[in-house]
Amino acid sequence: MIRSFLKKRLTDNQLANIFVNGLLEVIDNGFKEVASMINEDPAFDYSPDIAPTEIDEFTMIIIVGNLVQLESHFDYNQAVSVESLIIQKFATIYGLTETQFSDIISDYKSFISRVNYPSKNVLYGMSKAIFHKYALNDFQEEYFKNMQAPNPLFLKRMDEIVSNFIWNWDAVEKKYKI
Repeated sequence: MIRSFLKKRLTDNQLANIFVNGLLEVIDNGFKEVASMINEDPAFDYSPDIAPTEIDEFTMIIIVGNLVQLESHFDYNQAVSVESLIIQKFATIYGLTETQFSDIISDYKSFISRVNYPSKNVLYGMSKAIFHKYALNDFQEEYFKNMQAPNPLFLKRMDEIVSNFIWNWDAVEKKYKI
């Protein structure tokens, strides 16, 4: 009980700053390892040879997946406020207008939803989106390639990898008063 009085209060803007900076740091520091794990995955007949510089698709999938998660951790009004600030900050970082970045977010949300249909599991959708955005079907054994579906063992491994890039809102709420 006393801990709740000692927690530092964060504004929505501060929360958005922490989220954007933290998420980009994790992505930038982790993608080289992710690319390596995909390249060495036994589900592929030969390596997709994803370069550590091919980070853009991964970054957008991680951002969108985390924004979707944001909606389940806050009441509607605060989620909208924080998401708007996050989009502003990312738009500035990428040299885009808020509208342009929002459109990109919407496109990725639609894409993830489409490749994940009928499932609503965000993590699973992110893994499937990575599979499709990096055209990994081309590297699979014939059975899965002909089905045009990811090997379920690859998806399971990808889920474990992607889970490391999901923002831990519970930890933030324990440390800060939002």
